[in-house]
Amino acid sequence: MSGGVLCSGSIIYDTLVHPAEDASWGTTTFVETIEPHPGGNGTNTAIALAKVGTAVRLLGAVGNDDHGRFLLNALRRSGVDTGAVQVLGGPTAATVALVNGSGDRRFLHRMGVSGDAFAEPVRFDSALTAGMAHYHLASLFILPRLRPHASETLANARAAGLSTSFDTNWDPQGRWMADVEPCLPYLDIVCLNEDEARMTTGHTDSRLAAQVLLNGGAGMAVLKLGARGCAIYTGDREILSPGFRVETIDTTGAGDCFVGAFLSSRLNGASLEEAARFANAVGAMSVQHVGGAAGLQDGIDVQSWIRNQAE
Repeated sequence: MSGGVLCSGSIIYDTLVHPAEDASWGTTTFVETIEPHPGGNGTNTAIALAKVGTAVRLLGAVGNDDHGRFLLNALRRSGVDTGAVQVLGGPTAATVALVNGSGDRRFLHRMGVSGDAFAEPVRFDSALTAGMAHYHLASLFILPRLRPHASETLANARAAGLSTSFDTNWDPQGRWMADVEPCLPYLDIVCLNEDEARMTTGHTDSRLAAQVLLNGGAGMAVLKLGARGCAIYTGDREILSPGFRVETIDTTGAGDCFVGAFLSSRLNGASLEEAARFANAVGAMSVQHVGGAAGLQDGIDVQSWIRNQAE
């Protein structure tokens, strides 16, 4: 492989509660699982990249607290280079994720030091980019100080010789295309799920949504379709890759794991069809366990799992 992935994004201490159905105030509900997990779009994507065998360096911020130390230790154990993670004064970003019996989620989020991270555009100096071939912007909308200069950061990555990608995520502020559009000319790949595509482009049809993004300057649009797999659009191609039939326990972080696997596969020289199937498999592995990256395996085991599904 020609190089690794420099990944920036949110780093969050997740507490996952499963299964959590609707409950009334003033009552007690029994659940099966209340567990801490490494979370956040940056964390999940970076761990997925490392688990399938791609070198990855993470940019982001944690607080100088037990939650931050938990996250840094989990990232390092997974093989993620955390040398570019800042430790800031203030609490680490934290989320309580309520996961129902169908795997759907409801998030309660404390911003913490995510509100202070990325105060300036990323400068891609030689120390930061050593061994890296690609820059992935894994979070934007929950990193408020990154929003105004995301396009400049992506332009800087391009100027440093890195290919680029961006995973939109959900926008709590509802700005969507206002913040995405300036980034598109500097993106080789833009990734988003169906709801995010609809909110960003105004289209429910995947082809039409992708065309808006391509017209804006992105080289490729990758739409995550959940259990149905994914759809990939370039200037002249549409690739539809079906998903795998698995039991869904928790969808938290599955989209991030999908993106990490897709980027890894492409950096290893896989075709779009091969990368889509590999990424669908990693996403399917993720949803079978509580915690985004808890069910992931290395690249060889993923390929073996794919072969077993075809038998």
